[in-house]
Amino acid sequence: MVSALALLTAVTAAPALAGGSHGVDNVEQAFDRLFGNPVAPAGVKRAKRVEAPAEPKQAAPRFAQSEPISALPPQSAVPYSAPIAPQPAPRMVQGGFETRLAHLADASNGRIGVAAVDLGSGQGVSVMGDQPFPLASTGKIAIVAAFLEGVDQGRYRLNDRYPLMVPVPSRRLSTAVAPVRPGAMMSAEQLIELAITRSDNHATDALLAAMGGPQVVTRWLRRVGVSGIRLDRDIATMVRDDGVVDPARSIDLRDSTTPQAMAVLLAGLYQGQWLSAQSREVLLGAMRRCVTGIHRMKALLPDDALIGHKTGTLSNTSSDVGLIRTSDGRTLAVAIYVTGQGGKPGREQRIAAIARALYENYPNGAKGLALNTAR
Repeated sequence: MVSALALLTAVTAAPALAGGSHGVDNVEQAFDRLFGNPVAPAGVKRAKRVEAPAEPKQAAPRFAQSEPISALPPQSAVPYSAPIAPQPAPRMVQGGFETRLAHLADASNGRIGVAAVDLGSGQGVSVMGDQPFPLASTGKIAIVAAFLEGVDQGRYRLNDRYPLMVPVPSRRLSTAVAPVRPGAMMSAEQLIELAITRSDNHATDALLAAMGGPQVVTRWLRRVGVSGIRLDRDIATMVRDDGVVDPARSIDLRDSTTPQAMAVLLAGLYQGQWLSAQSREVLLGAMRRCVTGIHRMKALLPDDALIGHKTGTLSNTSSDVGLIRTSDGRTLAVAIYVTGQGGKPGREQRIAAIARALYENYPNGAKGLALNTAR
């Protein structure tokens, strides 16, 4: 029985276009350029490259979702189920991995949410996985997916051209929607590439405008059964009004997601539940080419371990979500949302260490996590 998931998170700033700055996650890319190659957190060694075996095709699993909560629970790693049929009998939880994951996601310096699902067994584990976190630019995955469904249904074409949506300077909170002006014309395919690979905000807002606004994306998510993600504002408004709420201390339900809900979305897209094969490849191909976040999930993983990902960045929050091929060849849908930690370098080190732990130590279904449903 799939239960409703809390809607949450906010969309991030944008990375730069090749050949010019569009305010696109420019803080993130400037940081990457300044500090160069990723450095492992203290005590963590970079993983060696492995040759993963080819993954057999899997039936699309149905993922359990958690109910919204009214208060923050004690910090712990919680197994949750994403059942596929036929489902093996529950097994006892082996506590070592959960203990390590909970330690890496310690919330004493800011909330951290993690969810990971083995797409072969349907078994998952989460830390604060049913808590709302800022969606930031990880929401661009849902925006592009909703647009690509429109392509599949003939409402749009990849060669249709739309103007970039360029923000007009305005004071924070001065209007319900930040003013924008039309910019250069680009094809939908170019806009998707920029939105995902470089997190370009102007390109993302162009796609949103073509569809009719953020509420269209939220309705698409509900229709396909993902109830834990909501998009309330366009990216220009989200970025202009950023910083009003500290996500390390407070929860803003606008433009939010739970880690579990994002893992559900990633799994469904990877397994082809909602898009045609061609549209699926457009999205996943762009995620494979994503250039942002070199200090996050990419930092401590072998080059061939990260199948595709998308980063998010807003005030006092950093995130990275995607698909990881483990050291023994399994595929995980992973969502990591980190707030606080004393600054962006601390948040990125947490993301890198958690991704490395999932890559190396995620329990094999044969040894197993218990198949307990989420609260």
